Amino acid sequence: MTAAPTPVLRPATGPRDSRHGVRPVRITGPQVARFVDRLAEASDDTRRAALTAEFWNEVDRLGTPLVEELEGEPGHRAVTFLWRGHRATRQVLLLGNRIIDREHLAGSLLEHVPGTDIWHLALRLRADHRGSYRMAADISTREPPADPVELQQRLRSLSAHAARDPLNRRPLPTRWHPSDSSVFALPHAPAPPWTERRGKVPAGRVERHRLAAAALDKDRDVWVYLPPGHERAGSSPLPVLVLCDGDMWFGRLGLGHTLDALIADGTLPPLAVLAPDAVDRATRRRDLGGHDRFVSFLADELLPWAAGRWPLTTDPRRTVVAGQSLGGVTALHAAYLRPERFGNVLAQSASLWWRPGLPPQGPSKPTEHGVPWLVTRYAAAGPRPITVHLDVGLHEGTMVDDSRALYDVLRTAGHRVTYDEYNGGHDYACWHIALADGLIRLLGDGSR
Repeated sequence: MTAAPTPVLRPATGPRDSRHGVRPVRITGPQVARFVDRLAEASDDTRRAALTAEFWNEVDRLGTPLVEELEGEPGHRAVTFLWRGHRATRQVLLLGNRIIDREHLAGSLLEHVPGTDIWHLALRLRADHRGSYRMAADISTREPPADPVELQQRLRSLSAHAARDPLNRRPLPTRWHPSDSSVFALPHAPAPPWTERRGKVPAGRVERHRLAAAALDKDRDVWVYLPPGHERAGSSPLPVLVLCDGDMWFGRLGLGHTLDALIADGTLPPLAVLAPDAVDRATRRRDLGGHDRFVSFLADELLPWAAGRWPLTTDPRRTVVAGQSLGGVTALHAAYLRPERFGNVLAQSASLWWRPGLPPQGPSKPTEHGVPWLVTRYAAAGPRPITVHLDVGLHEGTMVDDSRALYDVLRTAGHRVTYDEYNGGHDYACWHIALADGLIRLLGDGSR
């Protein structure tokens, strides 16, 4: 047998075709431009008020953000975010997931149409973009500061009060934030694979259990999804998905409904999901990443506990470990340490900047962290009996380069690995769809 070639370790740099045209460009949306032209021609305040009312009536019909075609650019759209202000509104800030510059928030302020209650900001985005956003209105009694540093500080404070867009009818639940976000999807964005099914489908069961976790020195809540019909006598042991952040996936996002639809369609086999609760920010940072003790909890406590209660497989080839962000690092590290337990990995937007000894908040300069720690570990270890699926959003900066570097190393070393890039950010609006796609790839009929 010919040995796999030794991977060359280097940070992945430079754009690829998939990044073409994804960078947002600020423009004026066509509908707002037409409105401003008509407003300038209005003869009196009554006519201007009527035009403004017509504008908002159309917005109410269409919903926000406005998505419009751009002449000569079929692969892009004008996406106009709107806010209906009042006399006290001084500024309105858009907080779009990875499509704004948080170090220069003034660049994400909406523009006011004088004499109206219309505030607007339009971006030219590639037509396959999907993302979430929040908005915040400044209604303080003080004028915005003229000094850029002071303005940035004020906008940072304002961002803490950001909330979902009241004109958008598609909310996205959030965690550890007082308000939900809003979602938009452009015409060429991938459609959720579970939405085509209509009518009621058999429903699985979602339960929450308290599990003694010696490896973590404290008990831990675990969300468990069991598919419809799992109680039937003589049924085969179920495939298992071990999923990080169960409180988000089952407590907020309703992943069980997605699984019900995919199983009813035959796209996924009936499977069980074991999803530990992240508890809070500090606990999540302490647990997730490349921590051996959390892997021990998953492999030596969670899986045996569940297998003692329900008919679950112990075959690593039918067991998936999955996570997002730091959870993606956890999934990759679990399969690295315990391939006899976890034969499949689904790592989404993995925070590959993580390395042992790093401060909890991450690197001070993420762009300078060099070759990721997990990439070096996998490169040095040689192939394992695992199948890996990676995905990442094109607006995730250096995380794209890190994910490409890991993919290249895994493929060169002889691992079974697939890789997808989507046009979006570090975002549950994208992860939900990509999670379903990844599970279909790993456990669906064509997975083996």
